[in-house]
Amino acid sequence: MSQTLSWDRNAARNGALDGQFIVGLMTTGIYSLPSCPTRFGKSEELQLFAAKAAGLRACKICRPDRFYQGDGDLVLFQRMMDRVSSSPRAIESSFALAREFDVAPSKLDDLFGDHAHLTPGEWLRRMRIRSSARDLLNAELEIADVGESLGFADSSAFQQEFLGRMRMSPGDYRALNASRGFSLVLPAGYRADEILAYHARDPQSQSERSEDNRIWKALATPDGAAILELTLGDGQAAVRFHSDAKIGRKSMAGLHAAALRILGLENDVSEFERSHAAFARPRRGLRVALLPTSFDALCWAIIGQQINLRFASALRREMIALAGERIAHMRAHPTPEAVANLDASELLSRRYSRSKARYLIDAARAAATGALDIENLTNTSAIAAEMALVAQRGIGLWTARYVLMRSGFADAAPVGDSGLAAALQRLHDLPERPNADQTARLMSRFAPHRGLASGHLWASLKDAV
Repeated sequence: MSQTLSWDRNAARNGALDGQFIVGLMTTGIYSLPSCPTRFGKSEELQLFAAKAAGLRACKICRPDRFYQGDGDLVLFQRMMDRVSSSPRAIESSFALAREFDVAPSKLDDLFGDHAHLTPGEWLRRMRIRSSARDLLNAELEIADVGESLGFADSSAFQQEFLGRMRMSPGDYRALNASRGFSLVLPAGYRADEILAYHARDPQSQSERSEDNRIWKALATPDGAAILELTLGDGQAAVRFHSDAKIGRKSMAGLHAAALRILGLENDVSEFERSHAAFARPRRGLRVALLPTSFDALCWAIIGQQINLRFASALRREMIALAGERIAHMRAHPTPEAVANLDASELLSRRYSRSKARYLIDAARAAATGALDIENLTNTSAIAAEMALVAQRGIGLWTARYVLMRSGFADAAPVGDSGLAAALQRLHDLPERPNADQTARLMSRFAPHRGLASGHLWASLKDAV
């Protein structure tokens, strides 16, 4: 059943109308979600459908066909997550996973591409190593027993897989709480320049800074504020931390995870570099720097909406000065609870707009109360995470996808970013900067690595300078 109606394009762009109807563009024979970056054209050429548009083809940018499978697929993906989390050894391969849940291998690939931004095999290995990391903090288990309990063929296989994912040996990970520092093994060909530059983008920041080959980041932990100091050398990163309190195992594990994110070590880059060899060759080894917490990424995204980096950095400094815990000469990025307790008037007096102050405090309250489980975003589905984010007032698709990208989802890219559009214009020698629709189409060739492609494109602008 179809109908021709007027509809709020701004609400549609923010994703608020997805699920209510789909848009059929009769001149092209394509149907799309209301939030699709495609410019739909004249109203008389459109029809609104209550469900799938019979006879029309699904848009390859917004994938409405997968969206309307989404509820069932999301439930299926969450069932798989629960199954593997409860018994990591029970599912030894993607083929075993497909058999247990009675889905075709091609369906499994699509499911994990959409929800995990990983292949099923990569996701299983990640889940297994995360489980082993939790077990290693239990001193009662022998290291060899941890690997065996998770189905690794032998101790060597476990050691190799753990080192590749966690950038240290299982023994060193178990000893995290025994000293005031640790080392991370850097991948061959690791490029430090872009990582160092990203963490130095605000020279006046009290929360992080970078000089020469070092990065400092102040973080809140369950045991109090701490400063991570990372020194990047040849083949390894030396990580030290400074704190006025004793740091326990849980906090140490959190600092290790933060170091991996800061250095962009969460995701592998080799498949992207093979698939896009000519494009990646000038910047081989480049990685996307992540933010230590997803709440940090969310604050950056909300504060940075529709303003330039310099002004966004200044506003972020004001928030950190108001709510961040002091540690030595730095301040840790505030917790959701600390930002939630701010009064909007405090932000308004520091050049925040009324809407930006409200959006920031509302998002912090949602995170503080658990209504938005911000730090578990990457432990769930990318689609579920995006839906949870855009359900918050003031968070649209650009903001949500920026948060997902800086939190570690490999195929999330902030289409609509002006720098991304400028880099694509230069890459393809276009006469003018591409709009959101054109940007989305140009970025689609990089799936399922659009986050890393965004990093390469941004870096290409600096290469040109």
